[in-house]
Amino acid sequence: MRMGTKQRKTRNKLSVTIRERGKIPLSRYFQEFQEGDKVNLKLHPNVQFGRFYPRFHGLTGTISGKKGSCYRVTISDQGKEKFLYVHPIHLNK
Repeated sequence: MRMGTKQRKTRNKLSVTIRERGKIPLSRYFQEFQEGDKVNLKLHPNVQFGRFYPRFHGLTGTISGKKGSCYRVTISDQGKEKFLYVHPIHLNK
């Protein structure tokens, strides 16, 4: 049985390089995407809202909708199609 939260064993994934430390740019926080855009999933450790499971960190997905301030991202995980609701700060074009 697995103990702990979904942040366990994420020391390297949830660490920020020295150049990325400090205040978060608002342009990154409020970036807009269109349906069909390809995005890269990258967790931003300073923002806990709209996070996805760390297993999907580094994958590339497609924007397939929006719900509130988060985007619906469709990914392929070992041949299965899955979708995640992710805040734009955790997405890169």
